[in-house]
Amino acid sequence: MDDRDRKELVRQAFLAQRQAYAPYSEFLVGAALLTEDGKIYQGCNIENAAYSPGNCAERTAFFKAVSEGRRDFTAIAIVGNKRGEAGDYCPPCGVCRQVMAEFCKADFEILLAKDTENWKSYTLEQLLPERFTL
Repeated sequence: MDDRDRKELVRQAFLAQRQAYAPYSEFLVGAALLTEDGKIYQGCNIENAAYSPGNCAERTAFFKAVSEGRRDFTAIAIVGNKRGEAGDYCPPCGVCRQVMAEFCKADFEILLAKDTENWKSYTLEQLLPERFTL
């Protein structure tokens, strides 16, 4: 994946962020998950008044893709910020990292972006070393 592809994936994550449902935390997250053949699955965070039934943007993207039979992932871009505030790098939570470990190889790329020009790139292995597998 080159920087042009990374920029597009980040752009797609920002588009997904617009759909976030976060009336309680007001923290809006978007994710764009790339398959090996170039298809992008978007996800946003979805909160619930009971909190635990909510879902992170990353897992929303993964679950959409997996529910359509996909298991071949290359990269994900993640963006997040409090409503009305500038973005910062938004790393995935531990549960999302474990979901990534279920479906991705150690070199799966995770892009954390502040905007379409500023991002950091990590591998799954860097963000979740010694991950749990069966």
